[in-house]
Amino acid sequence: MHNVSQQQAAQAMPVTKTETTRFWRDSRFRNMECLTASFITHEFAPHSHDTFSIGAIENGCQVAKIRGEREHTGPGALYLINPGEVHDGQPGAPDGYRYRMIYPDMAVLTEIIEDMTGRAFHGMPSFTRQLLTDQGLAAAFNRAHQAIEEGTALEGEEAMYGVLATMFACHGSEIIRAPDYREPIAMRRVKDYIASHFDAEIGLEALAKVAGLSRAHMIRAFRKHYFITPHAYQTDLRIRHARRLLRQGATPSDVAAACGFADQAHLTRHFKARTGLTPAVFRAG
Repeated sequence: MHNVSQQQAAQAMPVTKTETTRFWRDSRFRNMECLTASFITHEFAPHSHDTFSIGAIENGCQVAKIRGEREHTGPGALYLINPGEVHDGQPGAPDGYRYRMIYPDMAVLTEIIEDMTGRAFHGMPSFTRQLLTDQGLAAAFNRAHQAIEEGTALEGEEAMYGVLATMFACHGSEIIRAPDYREPIAMRRVKDYIASHFDAEIGLEALAKVAGLSRAHMIRAFRKHYFITPHAYQTDLRIRHARRLLRQGATPSDVAAACGFADQAHLTRHFKARTGLTPAVFRAG
């Protein structure tokens, strides 16, 4: 029998990888939410944000679906997701992935665009593509993100400011809000009804009546136009409202009640499925 040293035994044991997240808000960019995370098994449910979702993969691979298209993203990939765009995400490799994200609101991008162009910006900033590969810009974003994470004052602010300006110059566009006559009126009515009653219990029969369609037809049409089911859309609105309340300092239990969840456990499960964070971590960030 051979004796195995403690060092050899330790080397022979498999390394257990864990999922990690760091979440904070940066006052230099209107309390912009920032996230650094490593996910191995966590899968994001379809969701959207009131803000932009901008980020880059540092290593590993994620599979993301947006606008009905599913893509594999790895190092060099950029996420330039507009407010309200429904998307999801899951690990695309056994070791998962690590990425960096920021969630700037419309005002942050508008200020940067106005400074960059030297003129007033009257439209709505938007990105023309949501998932793309740009090795240089992704690397610059990761460096800027790391700088603001480490708290370097002028360096971090200057780097992130420059990266966001470059992103919009390369991949941005201006949209003037106007009525969308291509969108079926029935689906708009259903969407508006859910938005007005997001914290209440809504039945399919009520939504079908609003649409003037059968229940099955209404579900198919809603998913076709918004890439999400009516129930998932309602849950997403609840989580978006929960984020706002938590930012204001409300407790998770109060937020659960205010947003229509059965209890705090249900809030936590759905919140983490869409943000990668628990409500308590998000509130403290």
